[in-house]
Amino acid sequence: MPQKTKLSASLLALSVISGSAMADITQQVEDALNFHHYGKNGAIKFDLSTRYENVDQDRGAPKTANAVTSRLRAGLLSPVFHGIQGYAEYEGNLAMLDDYNSTRNNNTGYSTVVDPEKSELNQLWISYAGIPDTVIKGGRQRIKLDDDRFIGNVGWRQMEATFDSVLITHKNQQLFGLTVNVGYIGNVQTIFSTNEKINAPFLNVNYKVGDYGNVIGYGYWLDYTERENYEKSSETYGLRFTNFKKPGDSLKLSDNYGVVYTAEWAHQQDYGHGTTPYNADRLNLMGGVTAYNFTFQGAIEQLDGKGTNKSFDTPLGTNHAFQGWADLFLNTPKDGIRDVSGTAIAKLDGGNVILTGVYHDFSNDTGQLHYGKEYDFAAIKKFGKHYSVLAKYAYYDADQFSTDTQKIWIQGNISF
Repeated sequence: MPQKTKLSASLLALSVISGSAMADITQQVEDALNFHHYGKNGAIKFDLSTRYENVDQDRGAPKTANAVTSRLRAGLLSPVFHGIQGYAEYEGNLAMLDDYNSTRNNNTGYSTVVDPEKSELNQLWISYAGIPDTVIKGGRQRIKLDDDRFIGNVGWRQMEATFDSVLITHKNQQLFGLTVNVGYIGNVQTIFSTNEKINAPFLNVNYKVGDYGNVIGYGYWLDYTERENYEKSSETYGLRFTNFKKPGDSLKLSDNYGVVYTAEWAHQQDYGHGTTPYNADRLNLMGGVTAYNFTFQGAIEQLDGKGTNKSFDTPLGTNHAFQGWADLFLNTPKDGIRDVSGTAIAKLDGGNVILTGVYHDFSNDTGQLHYGKEYDFAAIKKFGKHYSVLAKYAYYDADQFSTDTQKIWIQGNISF
């Protein structure tokens, strides 16, 4: 076995060790990485993710991809000094088995796994919290708004997306939990380990409505300034109401039963350097129930298409989390997409085991052109705060869009 693979296997095995010995080691590591005696919140951050990914596609597609990658993030968080704090983080991804097309390795004969073997400065920011209820953060940073549909870090991929930006967050508890995020993005460091220039002011206002959920209004103005990306430009306005953030969240009807819901609408049109005039809408509806440790949801998400003009798109979003884990619809088809889905989630072992199953039925935005169906399954096991293992599966059954696609993932993670 190659030395790189032996090292990765050893680190991956560490994530499944439990018992008092591991608890003692974990506490020692925590104490070593956190230096509270120098000030508030200073720490060394460490995150290691080792993953096997298999992609198998039909109908004359490229060869089956097999990727084994190990990604390390290491960061230094300074103590707080007069409201000022800084953070620097390195990110590097090692491909130990690279029978896949990363889009950067010239292995175009294989199916795509967007985990290039690259290293980069992932984050470098400074923040100021000297104004009451307000934090101002500037530099290269991770930004996640709402459910990451419009702005997110694409955290599923080994090399995440980060933003050269300024973000101002104001939280006012006296106004029933009002949270305002306003900012500007000037550059996107993508999951491909490339950079895209952009002028993108944004506004997200979140108002908590008692125990019923949150009302969120938002505006995103994305103006890509490099010619090859002009057509990704857009402006979007939307309104969202939801009480669902993670499995188990619900409006309680009794001790063991509750309801979950989301209603969202957004409008998008041409903006900035975008040369194609268009108007498109997004509709996102979800309803479900919780019973003991189980959640059952039904949902419909529709992104409009306009034929030869542009479709509703979310180039800064964490799109893997939407419209199937097989990632056939990361970019909205020209005829739009309607995704009707059902989800079942079980939280077991006190929340340390999470089982998820999802069924999708895809068509165009009129429902007259059937794209295909997809079946997704995932199992996550957590070992305390710092260790986890994941098994995940996606199968897209094509009808009139793309090709049959199967993806398998096995992953271990250590995070401090």
